[in-house]
Amino acid sequence: MLNRWLFKEVDNSALVVFRALFGLLITIEAFGAIFTGWIRRTMIEPEFTFNFIGFEFLQPLPGNGMIWYYAIMGVFGIFVMLGFKYRMSMLLYGIMWAGVYLMQKSSYNNHYYLLMLLCFIMSFLPAHRWFSIDAWRKPEISRISMPRWVWVVIVLQLWIVYTYASVAKFYPDWLDGSFPAMLMASKKDYWLVGEFLQQPWIRYAITYFGLLFDLLIIPLLLWKRTRLIAFIAAIFFHLFNSFIFHIGIFPYMSLAFCIFFFPAETINKIFLRGKKRFYTGNEINVPSWNKIFIGALAVWFAIQVALPLRHWFFQDDVLWTEEGHRLSWRMMLRGKGGRITFKVVEKGTSDTIIVQKEDYLSRKQLRAIPSKPDMIWQFAQRLEQEYAEKGMEIEVYTEGKIRVNRGPYKTLIDPKVDLAAEEWQHFRHHDWILPSTED
Repeated sequence: MLNRWLFKEVDNSALVVFRALFGLLITIEAFGAIFTGWIRRTMIEPEFTFNFIGFEFLQPLPGNGMIWYYAIMGVFGIFVMLGFKYRMSMLLYGIMWAGVYLMQKSSYNNHYYLLMLLCFIMSFLPAHRWFSIDAWRKPEISRISMPRWVWVVIVLQLWIVYTYASVAKFYPDWLDGSFPAMLMASKKDYWLVGEFLQQPWIRYAITYFGLLFDLLIIPLLLWKRTRLIAFIAAIFFHLFNSFIFHIGIFPYMSLAFCIFFFPAETINKIFLRGKKRFYTGNEINVPSWNKIFIGALAVWFAIQVALPLRHWFFQDDVLWTEEGHRLSWRMMLRGKGGRITFKVVEKGTSDTIIVQKEDYLSRKQLRAIPSKPDMIWQFAQRLEQEYAEKGMEIEVYTEGKIRVNRGPYKTLIDPKVDLAAEEWQHFRHHDWILPSTED
């Protein structure tokens, strides 16, 4: 029964249109990073980047190499949009994007992780079999249908993302509107809407509309009776996010996903005037490798469900420790700030050097490092390596305090621990991260 349902052929209009829109958006993302100066600020100007731990072999290319790197990504994005050498172009863009994502985390965003997943997923989907140069050049690959599992994979992946984004908001500083109020306070100087966003009722509208939108948008789009209302709500929600928070292509990519919920007739009428017919057959093509494929899907989605839950298995609150925060769809949930001082002590002596962080870190890195334990540890390791090259054995200690959502300042890192001597544990709590609450 499951085989018949997953491998039944359905119209592929949504997929081929989404491929074109997705290709356009990832092209804009690549070239936009060049022309806005993001690459220069993030990849070229800093002395070094903070990699995801374990991916230190991924380093920015020297000179203007990263600008050329992104230009090549942009070309692959154009190829995806046009459906030219589609699978190769999509896969190569995904690999290059993953490299950049894992290369630095000063500009971390859950949306970057989502784009990496989508590039990987899209490279396996038959999105080039219509409305593409590939189909024009090789008519034998042309199809107006696709297996239903393609639609299932897209919708289920979206459902996981939105659901976890909603569940993460069930904590006091979101539910009482205090954190949304903080977000809007930072937008006070916006032209036209800045003062309006400071109205007391706005924080509660954002609080509960945001929470309920993430929780209900997929079910409401799936149900025909609520689909149009849900789509209108999605337009408002994502355009608001784009205008207020300036989060790049992702609001528009989220809107593009909505086409998977509308009938093929509607999509054809709006986007595919040249596709004179849509698929209405009942063909079912169950491949010989169906069990392996279904097993692979089960593993993929088990991982997608499990990763956002892992922070519950770490000691203390993820809002404080950051352990399990990344890859978990915890989006725009907290504001953190503070200060930190690094002290280098030569072993066997009491000689202490106060590190001038400005000599090593960019402005964005300086803002991020006080509240991120993994970046603090990585910087300590880098200091140890630098001094070792000078023939000195050192210990690295920190002093500093941070606060979460304008709460009280508290010490994050144990000032008595030599971070240069500590090993990083991916799946265990680090005892040198002090508790968020005092006994």
